[in-house]
Amino acid sequence: MKKYGLSLVSALALMSVCLAPAAFAQDMAPPAVPVEQPQNIPYPGTLQVTVDATDLDHRIFQVNETVPVVKSGDMVLMLPKWLPGHHSPGTELSRVADIIITANGQRINWLRDTLDMNAFHITVPEGAKTVEVAFKYLAPVTSAAGRITMTADMVDLQWNFASMYPAGYYAKQIPVQATLKVPAGFGYATGLETDSKSGDTITFKTTDYDTLIDSPVYAGRYFKTWDLTPKGTDAPVRLNIMADSADMLNAPDDVIAVHKKLIEQAYKLYGAHHYNHYDFLVAASDTIGGIGLEHHRSSENSVSEKYLTDWKTAYVGRDLLAHEYTHSWNGKFRRGADLWTPNFQVPMRDSLLWVYEGQTQYWGNVLATRSGLYTKDQQLQALAMMAANYDNLPGRTWRPLIDTTNDPIISSRSPQNWTSLQRSEDYYSEGQLIWLDADTLIREKTGGKKSLDNFANAFFGIKNGDWGETTYTFDDVVKTLNSIYAYDWESFLKARVYDYGADGKGTAPMDGITRGGYKLVYQDTPTDYQKSLEGLRKYSNLNYSIGFSVSSKDNSIMSELWDSPAFKAGLTPGMTLVAVNGKAFDMDLLKAAITSAKTGSDPIELIVKSDDNYKTVKIDYHGGLRYPVLQRIEGKPALLDDILAEKK
Repeated sequence: MKKYGLSLVSALALMSVCLAPAAFAQDMAPPAVPVEQPQNIPYPGTLQVTVDATDLDHRIFQVNETVPVVKSGDMVLMLPKWLPGHHSPGTELSRVADIIITANGQRINWLRDTLDMNAFHITVPEGAKTVEVAFKYLAPVTSAAGRITMTADMVDLQWNFASMYPAGYYAKQIPVQATLKVPAGFGYATGLETDSKSGDTITFKTTDYDTLIDSPVYAGRYFKTWDLTPKGTDAPVRLNIMADSADMLNAPDDVIAVHKKLIEQAYKLYGAHHYNHYDFLVAASDTIGGIGLEHHRSSENSVSEKYLTDWKTAYVGRDLLAHEYTHSWNGKFRRGADLWTPNFQVPMRDSLLWVYEGQTQYWGNVLATRSGLYTKDQQLQALAMMAANYDNLPGRTWRPLIDTTNDPIISSRSPQNWTSLQRSEDYYSEGQLIWLDADTLIREKTGGKKSLDNFANAFFGIKNGDWGETTYTFDDVVKTLNSIYAYDWESFLKARVYDYGADGKGTAPMDGITRGGYKLVYQDTPTDYQKSLEGLRKYSNLNYSIGFSVSSKDNSIMSELWDSPAFKAGLTPGMTLVAVNGKAFDMDLLKAAITSAKTGSDPIELIVKSDDNYKTVKIDYHGGLRYPVLQRIEGKPALLDDILAEKK
């Protein structure tokens, strides 16, 4: 900034001009009122929330809300911020628009808090009994703007973007009654209980605000429900699927039978349930945004459009429903003590996500296999790919697993170019490997008399029918493990979670696989699971040979392994492969070149394009194609097979 000299007179004149607007602005500013901390006391009145979800053309949710008040003066209304299951602040705030607040028929000015941007300060006028709030949620029209929650044929309503609540109270202490208008002819399902229905308008029974936020609604033009309730149980379980077309709901009986078996196997594992009813909300769609989100009495799931009709081949990711269902026990009923919060404004802490998500990832895959959602071979092939990822992850040498539990807050799943070094939410799948390690250790040491199944029953199988929250700490986990099999579980877990692996050198936790009777090896052909995954996601995975994955859409490098042969040759994610060994690029040609280089000394030559620049690189790699697979260890008990076997 340039500086200029001023005479005293001109300086005073300028000062008077500058001070006047400042004083005016100060007079107009409202008093600084902090957002109240939540108290465990009843809110004096019932919120009335009405949502119109019929504007499918513009994908707009219209929200109208009545908030009872008992006094005039300062008040703060908030949109939910820290959302269970997200492990981080939500991103919906920017899509909330056209906020109009009135009382006694008069408009009330609102002011957004300068620190808590989801909080809106208002002044309630004298004599007002209610405050009326109206706003629009502008659902994304394109995936570039965010996850698609409304299409021409389906709606995914999450109440956190369609309601506000008063500051100063526990969410469970705020009564609320919600009403939803859906498009004509749409079916619907939710964890809420219906009070009445008039035409396409549904009024739900009064509940508390915490339960409302935990109870999304799926509504669709093509909608069907199947009963999955196990015989002799008192809590209904339903599979509710909305699809892009009616023919995608033609489910064979044996497919529904597998889903029923999932519930039966979960009951045999946990020995209790923590809901009075449970609804799987499933979108079999290639148009609605992808999701897998747990709730206490329901879950939001998006699967392939042909999930029901192409059962034999469309199996990748079929552990999703088992994973989200397991969260009813682990994550909802039992929750990390530092993750529990009294309302949606208090920040969450994620230090126990390696239990919350890691063990859920473990049981989700186990239950998916025990019930038949996966075959044993499909599960073993999926496990091989996951194990190979961590066996080749340089980020493990500098970043312990515990730090990845902060990743939802640090990066909020934003794209990364060097994930193999940066790491991401590894508490999911590396957590799965740690719990496999623990399970096989218990089975081996007890001669098969005890297992992690016993832990699941003892830890999650308490208080049958209770769908409140019971928190846990690291010490609670250790104590329960010791009740199953006495061992130095504290050191076991800390070495794998807080240190750099059991050896302190960043080695992946592979002992569960080895102890389970298998070993990770590499072969020159991909497994059926890998081929199916590559077809679904439209890429080719060469991470474990030359060190990158390539998009089959545009031949660009999607991801690259840090310090791999490709990395050393100067390749980076985003580059486009143009030619291989002097010929126009083709994936089969690249694979042939990798195979040929195994018996020769010449490097693999690629021409690549980066922005408007072309360059030739030579990759000095002679290891051939390498695809992960689990191989049985002769003479060693197949504990992994025992784990995946149906529980009788």
